[in-house]
Amino acid sequence: MFETIQGEGVFTGVPAVFVRLQECNVGCAWCDTQQTWSADPKDERTFAEVIAKQGDVPTWCLASADDVVAQYQFLGFTAKHIVITGGEPCMYDLRDLCAAFEKLGCKCQIETSGTSPVLVSDSTWVTVSPKVAMKGKLEVLKSALERANEIKHPVATSKDIDQLDELINSAVIQDSVVIALQPISQKDRATQLCMETCIERNWRLSVQTHKYLNIA
Repeated sequence: MFETIQGEGVFTGVPAVFVRLQECNVGCAWCDTQQTWSADPKDERTFAEVIAKQGDVPTWCLASADDVVAQYQFLGFTAKHIVITGGEPCMYDLRDLCAAFEKLGCKCQIETSGTSPVLVSDSTWVTVSPKVAMKGKLEVLKSALERANEIKHPVATSKDIDQLDELINSAVIQDSVVIALQPISQKDRATQLCMETCIERNWRLSVQTHKYLNIA
């Protein structure tokens, strides 16, 4: 758990506290947080040790919703935007965690691949970043797409846009949903493709500004 600036999507530039949950069964080839994929018992630590860790190490801890909120308060964080991410956060029932933060006047956002049921509070902003044909061979759930407030799709080639079209056509997407294209790894060709498509379709470009700024 750490405080920083949200670097991508609708809330780009907003001060945020990230709560990064351990474990992911999706297996994205380009994932920049592969240390979160498993929860090996030998890597279990105390909450204090996990908060203090430096670098991309796979240490983790068990914590309740109340434990997480207590640490948020103890650390003196001031950001009221809480980003619950992973790993794949929707491998867990997040309703208690969202409710605990909302009692403090915070607003929660989750970032999910859409491959697990989305169990969050009604007011949580759900960002689905669909992961299609990944190593884990998991289906993007129609229910996740239909709960989404924002669909932020990683793009390397035109094939990825075709896959997004198939997903959108397979579900009843909210009229208010924000559709954003995010170039994978800031590649020039992918960025150009995303810009051209966003202009053509009146979608939004999501640039990973935190990577350009070299912040967490």
